[in-house]
Amino acid sequence: MRRSLIRRLARDETGVSAVEFALIAPVMILFYAGMVDLCQGYMAVRRTSQTAASVADMISQSHQITKADINNVFLVGPSIMAPFASTSLEQRVSSVSRDTTTKYTVNWSRSWTASGAGGALSGALSVADAAIPADLLPVGSSIIIAEARYTYASPFQRFLPSITFTRRAYLNPREAVLIPCSDC
Repeated sequence: MRRSLIRRLARDETGVSAVEFALIAPVMILFYAGMVDLCQGYMAVRRTSQTAASVADMISQSHQITKADINNVFLVGPSIMAPFASTSLEQRVSSVSRDTTTKYTVNWSRSWTASGAGGALSGALSVADAAIPADLLPVGSSIIIAEARYTYASPFQRFLPSITFTRRAYLNPREAVLIPCSDC
């Protein structure tokens, strides 16, 4: 009786697909979750780049600018970053001019964080940090440098660390050689 029951169960294939599913499903769910997180991270990088480019574009269209104007331009950043939380978004925009072949001057620099506290981009941009490529800025001209920094926190934070992206955009002023900031 016992052997016939064992033989009959060994020949029975009705539960094979359920067992295969139970073995494969966790791997496929993990793969799917990883792909979703990778796509979300890539979208955060793209939006960080778009934030820097948009801020540089808006500032470079001015003849002159004020602190209030710059602060209003910074408000576009959280809108671009949506649906991501803008709490870890930091922005800085600066005007740098090249006086001689070896001398650069930071004309003005403004930074913004969502929390209002200082961050990695707080304070004025230094000439050393500007990292302007040599062939990008001819002598006697200026450039607008916009930076955006965003810390992406994965929905799977228990397993994956947060990643910080920093992006820069360089644009020449369109309407003037140098855009002055009267109260920066």
